[in-house]
Amino acid sequence: MAIEVERKFLVEGDGWLPHVIRTEQLRQGYLSTGGGVTVRIRTINDAAAFITIKGGGSALARAEFEYAIPIEDARQLLGYCNNQPILKRRHILNLPGGDWIVDAFEGRHLGLTLAEVELKPPFGALDLPKWLGREVTSDPHYYNSTLAAAPSGGEN
Repeated sequence: MAIEVERKFLVEGDGWLPHVIRTEQLRQGYLSTGGGVTVRIRTINDAAAFITIKGGGSALARAEFEYAIPIEDARQLLGYCNNQPILKRRHILNLPGGDWIVDAFEGRHLGLTLAEVELKPPFGALDLPKWLGREVTSDPHYYNSTLAAAPSGGEN
C-alpha cells in the first residue's frame, strides 16, 4: 500500500508539450465507486493492465493499492463496469517537484485536458507551470470515477 498525494489542474494551452517524455493510451473503468472506495481497471496501450483500489483520506491524499493483472482479465473486467470506459492519452512529463502527467481525454470527454502531479515529498513546495489553469483537486466533477458515470452519446 502507498499513500498517493496528488494535485489536479485544468490545462490551458500547450506549454506542456515540450516536457513530454512518453505517451500511453489508457482505457479505464470502475467496478465500484461507493462508500469512499473506488475499484478501477486500467489497460495501458492494450498490452498491460492493473487493478487499483483507492480509499480513505481526502481528494489530496488517500491509500492506493495497485496490482498488475493479465490483459485478458482486464478486458473481461472492463465489460463488467457499470459505465463506458474512459479513454485518454496520458503524457508523462519531465518536470521538477513530483511525477507529472497530462491526460488528454478522448471519446465523450474529448477536449478535456487535466494535469496531475504526484507530490514528492508529499507536502513539499511546488512551482506551478504557467500553462496550468484552475486547481480542481477537490472538485468531484473532475474525478475519473465521476467522468466514467457521466452521460454519453457513445465512445469509440
